[in-house]
Amino acid sequence: MRKIPEAAAPIDPAPRPAANENYLLINAFAPAARSPLTAIAKRVSDAGCNIAETRVSALGSEIGVLVLAQGSWDAIAKLETALARLERDEDTRLMHFRTGPKPVQTNLLPYMIEVVAADKPGILFQIAEFFQEHGISVEQLQSMRYRAMQTGADMFSAQITVGIPANTHIAALRDDFLEFCDGQNLDAIMDPVKF
Repeated sequence: MRKIPEAAAPIDPAPRPAANENYLLINAFAPAARSPLTAIAKRVSDAGCNIAETRVSALGSEIGVLVLAQGSWDAIAKLETALARLERDEDTRLMHFRTGPKPVQTNLLPYMIEVVAADKPGILFQIAEFFQEHGISVEQLQSMRYRAMQTGADMFSAQITVGIPANTHIAALRDDFLEFCDGQNLDAIMDPVKF
């Protein structure tokens, strides 16, 4: 008696996201007088999506808005269409693409780094390279160049949130970082983020 093989279940190469787990990352720039925040937030709301995260920054004479929108597949598609119209009709430069949620990384310890120094080319590159070489992820970064009130010297300032792997020896890392900063003539502190 010949055995008839059972039909194999089709293999789905990539699991489909849950109904409201579709994400669109939007980056918009416009002159400061016409901040794109309101226009982007309205399009997200009108499309039936939610805003999962937002960042707004004044950079030069522009306002930059970074938005992570979340919604159903068809709501995200509707939002993509609305953004195309927004870019065409208003003085806004836009880029957007589909993405996924931020992976949960429970093994990372959040630390805040603050750096101040006399400004010179390459400071931010050197700091970023230090963290990359030590396997530390930069989660958030804000830096600026300014003129010191008392002396008029050009200064550099950065506030950086990093994710340090839980198995890292923190005291040794802190020593390495402060030694690096001394070598680069940077004034820095490194403390755990307190919520």
